[in-house]
Amino acid sequence: MKRRAIFLDRDGVLNRTYLYRDGKTHPPANLVELEILPGVEEACNDLRRAGFLLIVASNQPDVARGTQSREVVEAINSQLQRDLILDDFQVCYHDNQDNCLCRKPKPGLLLKASNSWGIDLPQSFMVGDRWTDIEAGQRVGCKTILIGTVPLLDADRRKPDFQAASLLDAATWILKGQKPGPGKKQKTYKPSVTQLLKGEEL
Repeated sequence: MKRRAIFLDRDGVLNRTYLYRDGKTHPPANLVELEILPGVEEACNDLRRAGFLLIVASNQPDVARGTQSREVVEAINSQLQRDLILDDFQVCYHDNQDNCLCRKPKPGLLLKASNSWGIDLPQSFMVGDRWTDIEAGQRVGCKTILIGTVPLLDADRRKPDFQAASLLDAATWILKGQKPGPGKKQKTYKPSVTQLLKGEEL
């Protein structure tokens, strides 16, 4: 029997991000800066008790850009895995110009995890704080949840099934039976694996 999973973006969903001088948010630079967000441990415990696998799917392009080391990223991931009892980490270390198959919004990280763990993708969820997370989840047929409090607009590129203020809020919605949220309904179209890997629009 296939298993259900919660795919989790890392930065901004599990741990706090930081606003630097460039006006953009950045992941923790080291273990000292790692701070798990409020309610995350409770959310993970609740989802795990409900039988979901907890799998992190994270873009870490700072490694390709030379501003972060792979060793530090892995150290942060290991600490999160110990603190939150996560099942797996799927990480893309590439940048846009690498044209890889794993950098979200392409679905390579989710497909790899699905093959490794025998995951029922339509019964699973992708939780993230960016449109790239939502699109990656939609490409494989997952239900999607956007973490954030900014109101969604009709012009937004991708509409999630639900918008939550936090991972705990998202977990509560999931465990209540996925009542309709503000986003678009999932399409029934099922793309081929080749289309998924190439990143073709649904």
